[in-house]
Amino acid sequence: RTQSLIRFGQCGNQVGCRFWDLALREHAHVNKKGIYDEALSSFFQNAVLVDMEEGVLSEVLQGPLRQLFSTTQLISDVSGSGNNWAVGHHSYGSVYREQIVDQVRRAAEQCDCLQCFFIIHSMGGGTGSGLGTRVLKLLEDEFPEVCRLVTAVYPSAEDDVITSPYNSVLAMRELTEHADCVLPIENQSLVDIVSKIQHMAHTGKPGSVIKKDSTIISGQGGVAKTEKPFDAMNNIVANLLLNITSSARFEGSLNMDLNEIAMNLVPFPRLHYLVSSLTPLYTLADVNIPTRRLDQMFTDAFSKDHQLMRADPKHNLYLACALMLRGNVQLSDLRRNIERLRPTLSFVQWNTEGWKTGLCSVPPVGHTHSLLALANNTCVKPSFMELRERFVRLYRKKAHLHHYLGVDGMDVSGFSEALSSLTGLIDQYSQLDSTNTAPSQDPPRLNIAC
Repeated sequence: RTQSLIRFGQCGNQVGCRFWDLALREHAHVNKKGIYDEALSSFFQNAVLVDMEEGVLSEVLQGPLRQLFSTTQLISDVSGSGNNWAVGHHSYGSVYREQIVDQVRRAAEQCDCLQCFFIIHSMGGGTGSGLGTRVLKLLEDEFPEVCRLVTAVYPSAEDDVITSPYNSVLAMRELTEHADCVLPIENQSLVDIVSKIQHMAHTGKPGSVIKKDSTIISGQGGVAKTEKPFDAMNNIVANLLLNITSSARFEGSLNMDLNEIAMNLVPFPRLHYLVSSLTPLYTLADVNIPTRRLDQMFTDAFSKDHQLMRADPKHNLYLACALMLRGNVQLSDLRRNIERLRPTLSFVQWNTEGWKTGLCSVPPVGHTHSLLALANNTCVKPSFMELRERFVRLYRKKAHLHHYLGVDGMDVSGFSEALSSLTGLIDQYSQLDSTNTAPSQDPPRLNIAC
């Protein structure tokens, strides 16, 4: 047991439920005897579920996953955070601080060697963004040596929460300062991916029929019996979690610990936002993917259509990149594809060998291989700039500020400091882009006199 998973808010807990559901399905597929093995049980025993509304957590206690969790692992309130970062961060953060720290400590004590806290929450609401980032700071204080990895779901520009730009930018300041790694996922990207998959399914063209039990957009075959709104989008994020935790759940010839991600992919402490891509993502009818498709998977992982952000890393600057493969993949295949793709990718001049690789022998259900790529890349900058513009449009008019400033502990300086933090982050990415435009030249070699 090496990780503790902490879920915040409606989004974090719904994504978490999809992850547990699909993880059970995956282990049942591998473990034909149906034994509830140690690798899987540790993921449930080490989890903490937090939401300031009872709805989602009540569903967990009454639903098919209820036997997996103890009520002591669930922390909830009644009224919710009202889509207000300040309420989640300051009000509930103060009230539930000791209870959350105590429960997290209990989960940590169940771990044989605690390597990582894995945190899931959204950015646009109040509990996930506010309380989630408050606990992030608590984890840093209480467990300073343990890696903090956050999966954060960003709202789209058409989000129905008017104050989501405030919540997102206020949360981003905390993520920038207190997380070791952040995997930003954009709602709009998930919407686009699901729409494309469903369009492919409806065209009925040969080779483009979605498998009935695809783990990408369907919960069939898992514990859940019915599909709910956003399940398709949540399943994509759950598949990211399945891949990133596979090395902790299954054996592999070159397994990658989660704390190795931060160690190898984050050369500068604030620039720790990693763009995720999954393949196979647009699931095809043929379950038995031929070996020759392995090369196509590598190509897909670097295309913008497979990113979980609206970003194009291939045409931007890489600081580092991790490739996490599942299935019967040879190390020689991995190296060959890296060498094949290397000339098409732009890496910072001082880290042209910035690759980290992992191999897990157990593939996802229904596939022979899968690939998760994590890119520390300047392509995140446009999304952050767009978020800043949406924040400024509200802040310039001082719109809705009174809802935040009426919360104890919240000051107007928090808004300006959060905006300054985001601007500084954007400037750092811009500086990297500007200093890496010209190709470097090797220094002249010394002539050795004979």
